[in-house]
Amino acid sequence: MRSIFVLAAVGLFLSLTAHAELPVARESPGATVRQTVGVTDVEIRYHRPAVKGRAIWGGLVPYGEVWRLGANEATTIRFADAVKVAGHDVPAGTYGFFAIPGPERWTLILNKQAEQWGAYFYKPEQDLLRFEVKPEPGPATEWMTFDLTPAGRGKVLVDFAWDKLRFSVPVEVDVDRIVWSKYDAVLADPKADWDDYLTAAKFALEREQRLPEAMAWIEKSISLQESFYNYETKARLLRHEGRTAEALPLIDKALVLAKGKAPQGYLDGLEATKKDWKEKN
Repeated sequence: MRSIFVLAAVGLFLSLTAHAELPVARESPGATVRQTVGVTDVEIRYHRPAVKGRAIWGGLVPYGEVWRLGANEATTIRFADAVKVAGHDVPAGTYGFFAIPGPERWTLILNKQAEQWGAYFYKPEQDLLRFEVKPEPGPATEWMTFDLTPAGRGKVLVDFAWDKLRFSVPVEVDVDRIVWSKYDAVLADPKADWDDYLTAAKFALEREQRLPEAMAWIEKSISLQESFYNYETKARLLRHEGRTAEALPLIDKALVLAKGKAPQGYLDGLEATKKDWKEKN
């Protein structure tokens, strides 16, 4: 019987490939969910089957067999940068996302062969990662659903729900490492612009990292193009070093450059900052 299903799947796959220009209305509609963590995109593409009154677990979806985690093409998950999935290192890339459901625990799989129809052509030797989860009971969910729920600055939860089961998988991103690697690549280019240096300096100040470099970057930014933004940032860097007397004239310079260009709220904020610094100096 299984061979009949495989042949049917192959036939449908070939048919869809041969007529890829024609849209196909499917009973299990396609869906995409995407979330940015820091500067890293996480994206899941899948098809959403409905319960339709059927017995799902151990019935429509057998226990102990590899399942596509959806309908039609295999579900895929994409990471724009290297991440940790359930504590395991995963390189940037797109992966087939499969499961082996069980009565108590499931095995989740990231497979290096992302584009495939169902699980009919799944090859375990292409697995990048296997790990276990314990699904929990939940409210009835008619249409299978993936969500990506932010859980902190560098963390997102992959939330799955269908029928009366759900599970969550943490995906962690080393935001600072990734941001710095991107900034370093841009600043290594001789064509880096004034606002590139400004952005890097502001991030360094925000995170209180690489501050000596930040001062050099903001001075480079000012040398390329004077802006109220880079004068304000240099003032805040000096203030962070306890050099308020040197910082105050730069706030004045930022105010002059901002007039007629920045919203009044920005000007009012700079005036308030100047007053506060003077009172505390």
